[in-house]
Amino acid sequence: MKPWAVVPVKSLRQAKSRLAPVLTPNQRATLGRALLARTLDVLTAQPVLAGVLVVSADPTALDLAKAKGAVALMEIEVSLNAALAQATAWLAERGAEATLVLPADLPLLSGEDVAGLVALAKPAPVVVLAPDRREQGTNALLSAPPGLIPYAFGVGSFARHQELCQARGVPCRLYRSPGLAFDVDVPEDLREWLPSLPPGEG
Repeated sequence: MKPWAVVPVKSLRQAKSRLAPVLTPNQRATLGRALLARTLDVLTAQPVLAGVLVVSADPTALDLAKAKGAVALMEIEVSLNAALAQATAWLAERGAEATLVLPADLPLLSGEDVAGLVALAKPAPVVVLAPDRREQGTNALLSAPPGLIPYAFGVGSFARHQELCQARGVPCRLYRSPGLAFDVDVPEDLREWLPSLPPGEG
């Protein structure tokens, strides 16, 4: 069983709005591109994955996906969860055995974490979840086969995804890793990742 990685990307120009106190719009867009490029470099190098798909309405993100060897899927839905459902249906129609949703803003993502997530997905059916470091958000969701639960990304999604598994009788396994748990959402995250950022900014 080899999952397809699914990376949703919002508009790079509008990404990381919570970093506005410390970064200009151009800097946030540059950061978004850099994080996406690194994430795609990690994912496309993993033999445990069947492939990598980026779903986005941003032409820049889709062009970068194609340049990195990923499949680029034009987003036709307006919300994150609907876009992920679109990508999952697209892959399921093409015979995908499993899907692994990962955000693009994981600067410490490693091949070991990807392999660890995939290893937990046997035997199927199963959903594997990885929390963010605050144990509130979901930084990875592997579903084998695809579509076992609806996506519920947003505030409190880690608990909601577990509740959905329980309600549907789907086995749920948890994967915890400091590298996978660290994402860049707020200025404090950015300062921890880039300690040279002047503390007076923001």
